Amino acid sequence: MKKMIASPLAPKAVGPYSQAVEAGGALYVSGQLPIDGATGRMAEGIEAQTRQSLTNLGHILEEAGYGFGDVVKTTVLLQHIADFAAMNAVYAEFFTSEMPARICFEVAALPMGALVEIDAVAAK
Repeated sequence: MKKMIASPLAPKAVGPYSQAVEAGGALYVSGQLPIDGATGRMAEGIEAQTRQSLTNLGHILEEAGYGFGDVVKTTVLLQHIADFAAMNAVYAEFFTSEMPARICFEVAALPMGALVEIDAVAAK
């Protein structure tokens, strides 16, 4: 059985998908763009955008009763791989121990001109 998860603090989905789905003892969080859920605006610069994407991820994790320590896998999409070090520095503020598995790669473009998008899988 699956359960749809939606946090009112994170931005609404920009397409026909759920913020997250809990199924089989795991939480699958859709890619989070760096949009402030309260204002609908996107942060400027890779550091601020990474922080906002991870903040949105945190809101969704919390809504489902999970935390960053429960994340087992993330995918980070970057508009420019040259932003890797700056993204990584902010990422390390949110994942401080028992780091999840991760893949990170450059993509041709992201929705709404974002510089970063981050998804996650969490388990208890």
